[in-house]
Amino acid sequence: MYYLTTHIRVVAALVVRETSTRFGSKPGGYIWAFLDPASHIAFLSLIFMAIAHTPALGASFPLFFATGYIAYQFYQAMAGYLNSAVNGNRALLSYPNVAPIDTVLARYILQLGTTAVVAFCVFTAIGLSLKTPLTIEWPYIIEAAFAASLLALGNALANNVLFPKYPLYEKFFEIVTRPLFLVSGVFYLPDTLPHPAQEVILLNPLAHVVMLFRKGFYPEYRAIGYDAGYLYGIAFSLLFGGLLIFTSSGKVLRGR
Repeated sequence: MYYLTTHIRVVAALVVRETSTRFGSKPGGYIWAFLDPASHIAFLSLIFMAIAHTPALGASFPLFFATGYIAYQFYQAMAGYLNSAVNGNRALLSYPNVAPIDTVLARYILQLGTTAVVAFCVFTAIGLSLKTPLTIEWPYIIEAAFAASLLALGNALANNVLFPKYPLYEKFFEIVTRPLFLVSGVFYLPDTLPHPAQEVILLNPLAHVVMLFRKGFYPEYRAIGYDAGYLYGIAFSLLFGGLLIFTSSGKVLRGR
């Protein structure tokens, strides 16, 4: 119990430290957290409004692209932030009470909370601009956000070990994952694609995350092709593999 209490206190202190380091004492840091997704959503909306009369789902372009982009951000923003968790706090690992896993958990909590607040603000603003009120199914939204964060956490646990150990792998990982935005169903519906493109896109677990997230905003959306078993199978496989690599690499994580 004492060991658990100590780690909870360490993680809480790291969350406060990470918040101060990331956002600073000036409001500009917090404002950028909202401007980044808002600008992407606005850009996509303007582009597609110029070439199409209606979005692929519903009647609002901003809502359609927000449901895709925010769902994707629950993975992408989390993965990008967690991948450097240990390296960014390496100086603190000289203290015996600070474990490498604490740095990852602190960033996980902070990023999940940050993305959730940003999502709430973005969808509130979009909802106020609509003629009809949003019909929201919270279980789908929460589940999608949680699944996306698990995918990111599993990747990050492994990457915190593999990036410093194999610099070439880090470059390879960045190149391979760069097209994820295009193949995750952010600005289209995977289940409306022709075969075999649909099957190829659905191999990406993030496409299932986006489909599930959209079910929370569009009651009429059937999300044909969504496979919860596949999504969680990938998520827990990554989490198990990441934990295995992370827990067996104490010397690498502490820079010994």
